[in-house]
Amino acid sequence: MFKKRSGLVTWLGVAFVVLAWADCQAQPTVYTVNYPLYYFAQRIGGERVSVVFPAPADVDPAFWAPDVETIASFQGADLILLNGASYAKWLKTASLPGSRSIDTSQAFEANFIAAAETGAHSHGPEGEHSHGGTAFTTWLDFRQAVRQAQAIREGLSRLLPAHRDSFEERYAKLERDLLDLDRQFQAIAELARARPLLASHPVYQYLARRYGLNLESVMWEPDALPDDGQWRELQSVLEGHAASWMLWEGQPLQASVERLGELGVGSLVFDPCRNRPE
Repeated sequence: MFKKRSGLVTWLGVAFVVLAWADCQAQPTVYTVNYPLYYFAQRIGGERVSVVFPAPADVDPAFWAPDVETIASFQGADLILLNGASYAKWLKTASLPGSRSIDTSQAFEANFIAAAETGAHSHGPEGEHSHGGTAFTTWLDFRQAVRQAQAIREGLSRLLPAHRDSFEERYAKLERDLLDLDRQFQAIAELARARPLLASHPVYQYLARRYGLNLESVMWEPDALPDDGQWRELQSVLEGHAASWMLWEGQPLQASVERLGELGVGSLVFDPCRNRPE
């Protein structure tokens, strides 16, 4: 009798392991084109989905060109989260399954900002590019970020309808956090409403519009010392836009900070989080 009972316990244990393995194998895979969508999907999906953001840490995902194997992984994913607004330039030449792809900014497409054409430049291994066309860091307007998170919630709910309530609950917590950020930025903007500001790169358009910032952009890289022409251009900008602060995407070189300080311009790092923040 003991042996039979022991055998039953053993077989039940094996059965539970097999069921757990099968459940793990059935976990849907969600691919994203930037870090904000990866973060939103993880917050909403939790342990129900496997979220993948395949861009290397040292690239700008907006201009990164994935290899053939990575594109195939996107094509095979259960759900593909796109940013829209001309983000991820490689999508122009790659075919993704429309039924499994979600353009998370489609709901506010009419509010996209046309980005001023810039000269071609390069930073990181993704090569030369320009910032003309459509401004694409849509999530820096936190109200728009909420709508992108809503699109992700709906996509996950269609993918796993049995877990819709869980996704709704987790989304609600994310929404509260994003709206709290929105309120904080509104309060900060009230203190700087009329003050001219500079940006090291033209990526803060939605931030400036949402929070009423008086912002002018140059085309500098945090890890490169501006050349003489860039310094002359900055001085020309400052003549009509007397800014006392510059927003940087990443930590600038100390030499740049010091020379800006000599011009009366302080430096602030504001990472737009298109790739994983450190």
